[in-house]
Amino acid sequence: MSNERLGQLYAVFAFLFWGGLSPIYFKEVSSVAPIEILVYRVIFSVITLLPFLFYKKEISSFLSIIKDFKQLRNLFFSTFFVSVNWLIFIWAITNNRILEASLGYYINPLVNVLFGFLFFKERMTKYQYVAIFIATLAILYQLITLGYIPIVSLSLAVSFAMYGMIRKKINVGSIVGLFVEVLLTLPFAIAYLIYIYNEKGIAFGENSGVYVSFMLVLAGLVTVIPLLLFNGAATRMKLATLGFFQYIAPTVSFLIAVFIYHEEFNIDKLVTFCLIWIALIIYSLDSFSKRRVKS
Repeated sequence: MSNERLGQLYAVFAFLFWGGLSPIYFKEVSSVAPIEILVYRVIFSVITLLPFLFYKKEISSFLSIIKDFKQLRNLFFSTFFVSVNWLIFIWAITNNRILEASLGYYINPLVNVLFGFLFFKERMTKYQYVAIFIATLAILYQLITLGYIPIVSLSLAVSFAMYGMIRKKINVGSIVGLFVEVLLTLPFAIAYLIYIYNEKGIAFGENSGVYVSFMLVLAGLVTVIPLLLFNGAATRMKLATLGFFQYIAPTVSFLIAVFIYHEEFNIDKLVTFCLIWIALIIYSLDSFSKRRVKS
């Protein structure tokens, strides 16, 4: 198997994990409050990532980062946005809003383009303008027909775009960067765990049963495994090609929401999704044509 083909395989599994297994996993622990799930995700991610740092010989990189105030400051902001993104995603899954989460990750590439234009003065093509205009129409349509703006979807798209924008400015490996991020969050996670333990008891252990406790322990692996697969893909294939694989995750989430968890999917939601899909097709074809010209 060629290196490129192996990379594509890693990419497929990474996005299948993010879009398929992650929602199913968080559904299985939905009896636990979302913020407490986030706490366990942080704690067990630290425990899970530490051996990988030694295995990948990234300890020196980690030490250099924590000595660099500027990088630590930037990672503090990225930590904030990824924590917000994780919390909203967990809340959406545990509250039967997988469709809205899926819509958010469909919108995300378009938000990235918009942020590039607003913050980095990147020029947008006429097709990108059209794609963003159609996405805006989709949001307005949902506001008019369903009576509310898709706050969950927009929050996920914007928080992940902000996270990506900050991480783009920091030249830090994804595993080391994530370890620093969860490490920065760890004191807050432990403090909150102590607080709820004293107030009402934690969900971990006898209060939730063996199965839920076991699933919560897996929170670290659920976070780290797709990241390692994604890294394996990113080092073996062009990032331009990898970008097209990102739509696997929201597509799988969409199918799971409709066919497994039977979330309501009426004609108005279908129109919203169709408009977003049209916008993404225009955006993707424009990106593909630009890359062909460059090559």
